Order: sequence, then C-alpha cells, then structure tokens
Amino acid sequence: MAFHEVRFPDNISRGARGGPERRTQVVELASGIEERNASWANSRRRYDVAYGIRRADDLAAVVAFFEARNGRLHGFRYKDWADYKSSLPSQPVAPTDQPIGSGNGSVTTFALLKRYASGAQSWTRAIAKPMAGSVRLALNNIEQMSGWSIDTATGSITFAVAPGSGVTITAGFEFDVPVRFDSDRLDVTLDIERLGSITSIPLLEIRR
Repeated sequence: MAFHEVRFPDNISRGARGGPERRTQVVELASGIEERNASWANSRRRYDVAYGIRRADDLAAVVAFFEARNGRLHGFRYKDWADYKSSLPSQPVAPTDQPIGSGNGSVTTFALLKRYASGAQSWTRAIAKPMAGSVRLALNNIEQMSGWSIDTATGSITFAVAPGSGVTITAGFEFDVPVRFDSDRLDVTLDIERLGSITSIPLLEIRR
C-alpha cells in the first residue's frame, strides 16, 4: 500500500456528506446510571462523496480515481469543505492562528496542530497534510518569511536555527484529510438517458 499525494476532485467533494466520529462504550446499569468510556483517544472522519456527483462526467472522474487508487489499497488527499483551515471559516489564514509549540533552543522540528476548544475543554488534532503554499509561521507573533521549511507530506516544520527558549511558535494553514476508499466496489447505475449515479462512495480517514 502507498499514499498518493493527489486530491480527490474538489467539485465532487464540495457536495459530500461526512465528518468526525468517535467510539464510546456506554454501559447502562440496572439503576439506570450510565458508565461511559472512550475507546478512541482521537476522532476519525468518514465521508460519503456520492452526494457530490451531479453529472455523468463526475461519475467518470470518480471511477477513474477509484481505479487509480486500486480501491481501498492506496490513500489520497481529501478536502473537507467544512473543516480545511486553521482559522474560522469566515476568516483568512493568519500566522498566529494555532499554537504548535514553544522553543527551547535545541529543537528544530515541530508538527502542525489544530486545537478545537469549547469552554474549558479542548482537543488537539495533528495535521499531516497541509496544502503547499498555504502555511504561514510566526515566532512570538511576528511572521517569519524565511528560515524554515514545511514537509507537506507529513506536516512537519523544520527551522534552520532552533527557536530560542520560551519563544512561542504559531502557524496558519490550509489542509487536507488523508483518506482511503472504504469499499472495493462501486455500484454504478445508468438510466435510459445515460446519466449515472452511485448509491454510496464511502471514504475513511487514515490514522497513523
């Protein structure tokens, strides 16, 4: 298996359904009291892109993409239009959007992160597939135009010189979700006008 650094067609993913899921074990006692336990530390995203197919050409594009990935074998990039950047949906990406670490004078590599917060609770998501050309970086709220590089295949930022002790590192970016097809079969229907449809095309986030 491999990961193909190609993105599922945007015009089809824009009309898709899906989002994050978690796995929680819920045990209800005889008294009616519940005990709940999180089986997963992190969420995992599922999508169904069949809803984005509107034309026969869209169908052909999906079939070609499916064949090129060998069904479930190879992963690829997917743009989640509901959650694809470090800022709020109405705001442009800024270099101070997300804290990704603090310097200590020796560490030169940092991972891109996105924090989801509500009240006093939060969850931090590792971002592995940033979009090339979209990443902006700041040290102590001052944007850095050089002196660093980004690996768009892993989401790792590497500084030429390690940030000093206590220096706050923040980043802004757009990103894709690493996914694979969750079925080795496409059930295609053609009507009398030769318009095509597929009942379901499930995609599943790849977690590493």
